Amino acid sequence: MEVVGGRCEDSVEHRCPSGGHDDRVDSARIASDHGLPGHLVDFVAALRSHGVAVGPGETIDAARVLCALDLMHREHVREGLASALLRRSGQRHAFDTLFELYFPAALGAGIGEVEVPRVEDSDDGPVDVDALRDILADLLRDGDTAALAELARAVVDALGRSGASGAGIRGAGGQPGWSAYQALRMLSPETLLARIMDDLRAAGRDDGKDGGAFADEVLRREIRDRIAAFRKMITDEVRRRTAEIRGREHVARTAVPRQLEQVEFLSAHAEQLAQLRRTVHPLARRLASRLAVRRRHAKRGTLDMRRTLRRSMSTGGVPMRPAYRTRRPGRPELVILCDVSGSVAGFSHFTLLLVQALREQFSKVRVFAFVERADEVTHLFSPGAELSGVMAGVLREADLVAFDGHSDYGGSFGSFAEFWGDVVTSKSSLLILGDARTNYRDPNLTVLRRLVGSARHAHWLNPEPRRQWGSGDSAALRYAEVLPMHECRTVGQLADVVEALLPV
Repeated sequence: MEVVGGRCEDSVEHRCPSGGHDDRVDSARIASDHGLPGHLVDFVAALRSHGVAVGPGETIDAARVLCALDLMHREHVREGLASALLRRSGQRHAFDTLFELYFPAALGAGIGEVEVPRVEDSDDGPVDVDALRDILADLLRDGDTAALAELARAVVDALGRSGASGAGIRGAGGQPGWSAYQALRMLSPETLLARIMDDLRAAGRDDGKDGGAFADEVLRREIRDRIAAFRKMITDEVRRRTAEIRGREHVARTAVPRQLEQVEFLSAHAEQLAQLRRTVHPLARRLASRLAVRRRHAKRGTLDMRRTLRRSMSTGGVPMRPAYRTRRPGRPELVILCDVSGSVAGFSHFTLLLVQALREQFSKVRVFAFVERADEVTHLFSPGAELSGVMAGVLREADLVAFDGHSDYGGSFGSFAEFWGDVVTSKSSLLILGDARTNYRDPNLTVLRRLVGSARHAHWLNPEPRRQWGSGDSAALRYAEVLPMHECRTVGQLADVVEALLPV
């Protein structure tokens, strides 16, 4: 199978210029690698390596999409492959990043009509940054997306080869390199906002239009979005040029963002934390539905041998109709001990929000937070509470600090056992959340053993990698001798652990 006129055909050669506009796939490059089918397989393998689950069925669907679409329309190809390969939310960012690497818009510098102005009348002279900013301001004002994409390609090529002062950026082996930071620092597109706004206001006044403050704010946001889109064009172009030299796999390792389920609680930045919060309720719904199915399947208890043998008398001693013991309906109680110190606050926050969303799975839930000592915060997790401010309320209202505000697991277990030890009974499931770092204080294993012995089930969720357990001031390995400890660093691990631990 070869590419002909942008479509899949048999035994026909296709020729295409090495460059192209932003709405075209560089089909000549793709066809020359090892054929379109092999290229698609490489793309699917890259998606899998970055956490996007793609099976044989989705791959076959993607191949049919490529045969049905005109490859010269790049955005059509992008959306067609996305509809065939993606099955879950949160995967689109990784898909788009890899699509730019595996289905580039051009090869090398490409071909475009936008030229970068030079200080001297020479193709190798220094870039005239002021004139370049004038061109950029005009394109941002007009909102010409295609021209902005061509400008981004030309700017990256010019600055990568020579820079503003004629000094090139060189990579390994003397090969040219490109820097999105350098290009954007020299252009400073954000500083053009006021100038573009003035031009648009003047044009509005000439047309007899004056929308006032509200219209200005809408216009300002639109220009900011255009600037952000141009910054992304620069970044994508640098990645594409770098991938041609160092290889797509090398660039993908650092450029492709982690799937949300793979982001670690303790290293997530603010934007990732906001995205993780939005996953709590959908995750809780999925877990609740799975638990409901498990409960329905588990209504039938263990085999009742005595009743089975009685029934077999009517069939000559052959147990044709087994009898089962009836399970007593009921939901367990849950007691949570949660470290809310700064080092694990993000992990504790998401775990508590998930448990809050799963409250209906338990007859009673009691939550205790601790830093140096424990305090009950169950009232903050009442139904209908604003979950985004729950952790702030815990830190503000609970009495958790006794001396210096550093985690003291032994002291916290002791204070919990002294004032609330009777809440852990044979009907309770005890869940402890924390990294088990005691700041070299007494871990108080005796009290923990007593609490675990009183509980029906006891488990510990630890957000640190297993390889770090027992290092430094970590008492994780000592605590793991008392109760099962589970590594729980990401949303994906949290979902698996909670689903496995919640009793039926």
